[in-house]
Amino acid sequence: MPADIDGYREYVAARLEPLRRTAYLLCGDWHTADDLVSTALVKLLRHWRRVSAMDSPDAYVRRTLLRVWLDERRRPWRREAAWAEVPDSPVGAATDGTADRLTILALLAELPPRRRAVLVLRYFCDLSVEQTAHELGCTSGTVKSQAARAIEALRDRLVPAPTKPREAGNHG
Repeated sequence: MPADIDGYREYVAARLEPLRRTAYLLCGDWHTADDLVSTALVKLLRHWRRVSAMDSPDAYVRRTLLRVWLDERRRPWRREAAWAEVPDSPVGAATDGTADRLTILALLAELPPRRRAVLVLRYFCDLSVEQTAHELGCTSGTVKSQAARAIEALRDRLVPAPTKPREAGNHG
């Protein structure tokens, strides 16, 4: 057990909700997000003495959470998806932005894990390109290209491609 268990409890109490939201944005499911956070916090507890002395324990926990999520995605049972029948149309009109949030979450879920992680770290956790590269263990150029490709993919799915007008010509 770490010597500073009270410090660990204070840290977790202060950071639990932001960690849950970050995990939810990564995986798109609250139950899985809770599991990811629990696993990350157990790993944090094991190394709390060392982590509490760091300049940025938040970076350590974010990286741990990210790695736990990536490990979970590699598990064989995650490759299968069970779906109930989906209604053809929405059940009610959402006027509070719920539909937009759900659309964005669905589009995020379609992205490959690294691109999704780049978007969450850069734009939700508000990390710089360099901080995101450090968290993911890659170069700044990789973060920039992955972010650009992810945003392009989201944009392509959100905004339909314009149709080209048919050329009117003399065919005969």
